[in-house]
Amino acid sequence: MSDNLNALEDWAGALLAKLQPTERRKLNQTLARELRRSQQQRITAQQNPDGSAYAPRKPRKDLRRGGRIKMFAKLRQAKHLKLQSDADSIAVAFLGNSARIARAHQYGLVDSIERGGPQVRYARRELLGFTEAELEMIRDHLLHHLAL
Repeated sequence: MSDNLNALEDWAGALLAKLQPTERRKLNQTLARELRRSQQQRITAQQNPDGSAYAPRKPRKDLRRGGRIKMFAKLRQAKHLKLQSDADSIAVAFLGNSARIARAHQYGLVDSIERGGPQVRYARRELLGFTEAELEMIRDHLLHHLAL
């Protein structure tokens, strides 16, 4: 995966250098929105970037609603999943307390369930990452923008 990303970066870097900064910024904003939308859809589908399903949530005894609760229902919202873009870079990231929660799941770290609660090792669930379809989408957007 990282080899594909590095190859895409090398290939696109030379082409992007030929664009004016305003055109690069406009392209980067479009790409950032598309990447965030794609990440949100993948989180909703509860899938890692490689297509495998997230590790299942541990059952809770005090679950009052009955039935299943989708993981990361609020975390995938745009107010938590921020995007930053300028002429030179694109970033889709979690900020604040959302970042702490996402980092614990992304890397399978130890964190507390609630403030002052017990420490638990979370299963690894990759919230952010590039899929092959996203890499193709970046390439297609770049080629389409350069063709105009």
